[in-house]
Amino acid sequence: MALFNRSNPTAEATATTPEVDPALAALSGDYTIDAAHSSIGFVVRHAMVTNVRGSFAEHEGRLHLDGADPANSTAVIDVKIESIDTGMADRDGHLRSGDFFDAEQFPHMRFRSTHAEYLGGDKYRMTGDLSIKDVTKPLAIDLEFNGAATDVYGNQRVGFEGTAAILRSDWGLTWNAALETGGVMVSDKVKLTFDISAIRSA
Repeated sequence: MALFNRSNPTAEATATTPEVDPALAALSGDYTIDAAHSSIGFVVRHAMVTNVRGSFAEHEGRLHLDGADPANSTAVIDVKIESIDTGMADRDGHLRSGDFFDAEQFPHMRFRSTHAEYLGGDKYRMTGDLSIKDVTKPLAIDLEFNGAATDVYGNQRVGFEGTAAILRSDWGLTWNAALETGGVMVSDKVKLTFDISAIRSA
């Protein structure tokens, strides 16, 4: 089920405005990300041979969904760097240090959307500005709409999962170490992952 507008080929032949599914348009509104049931994580190649996975335990955000026009949908996400967790305390401490995120000076990673588009089916793309440390650059997140439901507490929820790929060096995260066998300890390419559950607030 597509979240935003779904056009009717016959209608398009006679009108310029796409037909909107009323059930999808009814999902339009403001939503708050439920951090307890959401995950923002990353995957990075380690020592050229394996992947290290991590996540940020503390984050918050808001969504505005427009079921009639996806270009009017927006997202705001703030991530607390101190909450990084890769399952190894020493590694997490290094990631918080000045070699990487410098969490003391730059405590948050932020995403502010600038554009949204419908790609077909349940696929969407959210483009915006990602700020890490003192660097802000554009980021495109490919999203899949997982559906909508009313939970046992009467909350209306929507769910998305998404991915994006960045070069960490573009945001000033350049620390590395050379391997004796060639290559480097940490890959420049990082895959970001998003598993979002959001509750309607208005």
